[in-house]
Amino acid sequence: MIRLLVADDQALVRGALATLLGLEEDLEVVAQVGRGDEVVAAARDHRADVALLDVEMPGLDGIAAARALAAEHPACRSLIVTTFGRPGYLRLALEAGASGFVVKDTPSATLAAIVRRVAAGERVVDPALAAESLAVGPSPLSPRERDVLLAFRDDGAAVAVAKRLHLSEGTVRNHLSAAIGKTGARNAAEAVRTAAERGWLLGG
Repeated sequence: MIRLLVADDQALVRGALATLLGLEEDLEVVAQVGRGDEVVAAARDHRADVALLDVEMPGLDGIAAARALAAEHPACRSLIVTTFGRPGYLRLALEAGASGFVVKDTPSATLAAIVRRVAAGERVVDPALAAESLAVGPSPLSPRERDVLLAFRDDGAAVAVAKRLHLSEGTVRNHLSAAIGKTGARNAAEAVRTAAERGWLLGG
């Protein structure tokens, strides 16, 4: 029997995944959590073999949770199951030690088969997404440019970003300008969207 942990901040999605996987004779969902910072403790407490992790969760995102699992409880392998089939996310997930990466619209029988392969020690990645990931390349953003884009996404104005990050407004504008150039965007809002789609705002 393969023991599973399901981590997703949406209770409906979490419950549906647990129900579908629980129908398989050799799979047992032993824990469900709604926050990324609850993953390691739950995996350890319930002796999970595989953790299915959403990317966007409070506490820790799924990438960071996979990294924490690999470092603190490597007996439990991680499988990213996400709505966001973005190539940048895939690269970050694999660098973090995840054993697999699939999107949520994967048929349940296919997902169950992938879980078995991950439990057996294989690494499972969607081939099309893997090819796209190689094409996009790693993030060109500096850590500070990433921070500025994240703050701009939340606050939407250079003045607010400057106050939040304790920087001058001119410095914020310089970082935004650099990020706009590196993402090939026309403005800061588009730079945020492009960076998010490519997974460049996660995993710092």
